[in-house]
Amino acid sequence: MKAIMTILYGVTPFVFLAAPLSAQQDGIAEQSPSLEHGLDWGIGGMGGVYFLPEPGELIVEVARRDRNRTGRPTELHAILFGPDRQVLAEKTIPDDGQKAGSGLGPVHSVRLSAQVVHRGVYGLNITASQDRYGEHVLWGFRTNCARYVVETARGHRDARHLEPIVLLRPDRPVDVAFLPRGGAFNVQIADLPPGEDPITMYDHKDQRVAVLKPTEDHAASHRFAADPARGQTPWRLHLPKGQATIEIEGVTSWTADDLYQDMACWSPERASWFPLLEHRWLLQPYRHLAYDEPEARGRFAFALYNNSRHEQRIRLQLEFPKQTWAAEISQPQVVVPARSSVGVEVRYTAPPAGEQRIVHLRATPTDADDFTTYATLTVRGGQAPAAQPLKMPIVLRPYEHENAQFGYAPDYPISNQVYFDLENRPFLRVPTGILTPRDGQWVAVEFTPKNVAIAPPLREVPRSISSTKIAFDADNDVYLLAGTESHFALLHSSDGGRSFRAYPIAGRENELRHFDIEQFSGHNLPDGPPPFVRYTRTRGGTERPLFWRRENDLDLFVPRKQDGRIVIGEPIRLSDMGLGLAMHSGPPATLVSRGERVHVCWGEATDPAIDVPGVPAFVVTYDREHGTLGEPARIGYGPPANDVHNTPSITIDSAGYLHAIVGTHGRPFLYTRSLQPNHAHGGWTEPVPTSQGARQTYVGMVCGADDTLHLVFRLWHSGDEPFPATGHGRLAYQRKTPNGDWEPPVSLVVPAFGEYSVYYHRLTIDQKGALFLSYEYWSTHWFYRNDQSRRTRAVLTSTDGGRQWRLW
Repeated sequence: MKAIMTILYGVTPFVFLAAPLSAQQDGIAEQSPSLEHGLDWGIGGMGGVYFLPEPGELIVEVARRDRNRTGRPTELHAILFGPDRQVLAEKTIPDDGQKAGSGLGPVHSVRLSAQVVHRGVYGLNITASQDRYGEHVLWGFRTNCARYVVETARGHRDARHLEPIVLLRPDRPVDVAFLPRGGAFNVQIADLPPGEDPITMYDHKDQRVAVLKPTEDHAASHRFAADPARGQTPWRLHLPKGQATIEIEGVTSWTADDLYQDMACWSPERASWFPLLEHRWLLQPYRHLAYDEPEARGRFAFALYNNSRHEQRIRLQLEFPKQTWAAEISQPQVVVPARSSVGVEVRYTAPPAGEQRIVHLRATPTDADDFTTYATLTVRGGQAPAAQPLKMPIVLRPYEHENAQFGYAPDYPISNQVYFDLENRPFLRVPTGILTPRDGQWVAVEFTPKNVAIAPPLREVPRSISSTKIAFDADNDVYLLAGTESHFALLHSSDGGRSFRAYPIAGRENELRHFDIEQFSGHNLPDGPPPFVRYTRTRGGTERPLFWRRENDLDLFVPRKQDGRIVIGEPIRLSDMGLGLAMHSGPPATLVSRGERVHVCWGEATDPAIDVPGVPAFVVTYDREHGTLGEPARIGYGPPANDVHNTPSITIDSAGYLHAIVGTHGRPFLYTRSLQPNHAHGGWTEPVPTSQGARQTYVGMVCGADDTLHLVFRLWHSGDEPFPATGHGRLAYQRKTPNGDWEPPVSLVVPAFGEYSVYYHRLTIDQKGALFLSYEYWSTHWFYRNDQSRRTRAVLTSTDGGRQWRLW
């Protein structure tokens, strides 16, 4: 038996005991008599559990049982965390080593424990390597905590989110307690064991409301009529034999009017239920690390969020886990409207250099005195490591990202990538408009009738983000694309973004459209309004293996200035087989221009019946002066074929040569350069891989002041640390000097979890050649993502051509 002693903020030292792997002959793990709650094993899918323990020792025994369906080994990883998301204990249960097809293996278990000094919502995170959907591992838990809620949460799928509750315990009865929606809902149960034992549904008063009789195909179903008064307390579904796949509308699948979407919460004990859903994300962030000048006065604003359908009054107080120090809250009680948030400040005096102070902010809803939790503020005297060049890569850890590791806390918005005008002033797109600094302060320009002039057919101000890109012309005018429910428009500002005029983009109003606009990528600056393209969907993939295949009409728009206004111009058809855009990460650049010439790159859909080496990528040049369109030049194939991930990207260097990356999905990118400057039709170099065997996706590319090409992308690793038992996706960087070869990829960010990851990365460059990389780590695991109420981004910057990076 192994004991590990760890000191943590906000909790007393605890001993984590890794219980010996145990297995009885009947396959049931030995249980401690004190662990009276939970379901010892038999849960399918991944996810975790939330606990509301009393002070004292919290014990959770986690078990796994391999289904041995394949020969692929899996490791189950369990993380116990506190209310402020400090990791209190973690342990891995290895694969049982049995052969594929051998059936259920023995039950193996580990024990995790922590001392609860401060009451709050604790949690258990369950994942399995090479099994993000929980199809090959059964798990369970026993605990001494009487109040808990299970959340079934698998890895993401590129499909509608469904989280069926899977149970495989036919040797015992099992209850499933859940919050029913107020509207009508269906319950569908499949994979029942043989037999005619009826299944019973009980309401919140534990009165029987329905009996579900199994059919010959081992299924049962029932539809429950709407009842608006329902949904405050849980119902109970009783299975006489605990084997089933259960789907409950509003619990395992959702519609837009469901109150608690994407959260499949339930419990095998109705008495264990506590109001997690109503008070989820009550305090955000869960913890914050602040650095400040010694003895300086500072403040940090936590967000109080009300996830319920009713107004709530929240009591607040500070708790000091160690010595009392100079910290206070802005108000002791806050009223939070339904489905809204309100800020509350913790004001403090920073400690001397090199010292730290800790305080917990406790929140307790007045209508639920038995529910309470806290967030933690840690203040250190001195400068944050985030201000210094970093040792790369950044290795994210579960519940420990940039703030927890480096004190990263920018006092300016970073909700999207940053673009820079000719005076090198930063601009960012936000849902309601744009942000830019003026007089030392970030200023928001809201897209309202006061700030945006419109004309028919626009009936309202375009606000929705049809592209996160912001462009500038030689007059330093500002441009971006925005939309309404039916129309899209080019927004133009000639006063530095203080006010705009919206110019509608006519045509195809009732069809699915996507846009891209030319943005600065190092050596391109349009004399007039930036050109843009429109993809209009004519056919889309719905089934694999053609899920990522799209057919689009691709049109180029070349707007111009005329008498102080913008003339959008007529669309110029480039292709009727455009594959589409993958713009959430990269983002790839579809257009680049110099002088009168506009260069556009795109990928095309191909006939699935014809074998091709990948998505064919094309570049074409349009001459604005003569109004002529050249013949598209095919520059390469990006494997695999008919995959919209493979969007190509183009840029231009100081001499006018075009550089293009042929996008791929999990394969090496291909690189090619035009043989003539500022011209796509004079030939291209033979496309070459940017690396040997690298699994690259989502290209972002800019060209530096010295003509060095810079790429950022997601890079897959398999069998490498810190996840040797599975694969993982990193955020990576690569460059090519003007006369050199492509250097090997370099990791910038390593994920907190294995399996699938994406970073929504966006690489830009300022007028002085500094690189700016905005990113947001996104894990496949719904349990981990659901734990955060808001998505947070970080920005890395490099002023020396990618050699050193720091947080911006």
